[in-house]
Amino acid sequence: MRRRIYVDKTDQFPAPTQKVRTERREVGSRRGLQIVTAILAVIPVVTGLIGLSGIRDPLYAISGVSENVLLDSNLRFYSGVWLGLGLALFCLIPRIEKQAILFRFIWGAIFLGGIGRCLSMLFLAVPPTPFIGFTILEVIGAPLFIVWQRQVARAAR
Repeated sequence: MRRRIYVDKTDQFPAPTQKVRTERREVGSRRGLQIVTAILAVIPVVTGLIGLSGIRDPLYAISGVSENVLLDSNLRFYSGVWLGLGLALFCLIPRIEKQAILFRFIWGAIFLGGIGRCLSMLFLAVPPTPFIGFTILEVIGAPLFIVWQRQVARAAR
């Protein structure tokens, strides 16, 4: 006759005495996203302020753009919107992991602006070199920033 031996399996896996600490990756971290966002937010703030001078903006003044009230009005308006996007980027930095909607909206608007630049290149001409760089940042960088913020938000939960 065989005897059955019952083993209490709860003793085999004792509870850990210390909490397991998870290491955060420095690349892709909340702090990294905050720093990069702050650096990039300077661009629309500075260029937005300069652009509020309309066709007297140094960029347009050296290109010989003639006085045109409609063009001047639109440049000033869009410069104000651009300045506002830059200020909004600064506002979301402290709680960047919780500001997904605003973050996505801002970078979505920047992406659409990049699409506008692509259309200008397609239908008119290629702009000076710095604007090609801006276009790359707007069209490729914007979606990458949205993904980065999503990863930071998930890690914060």
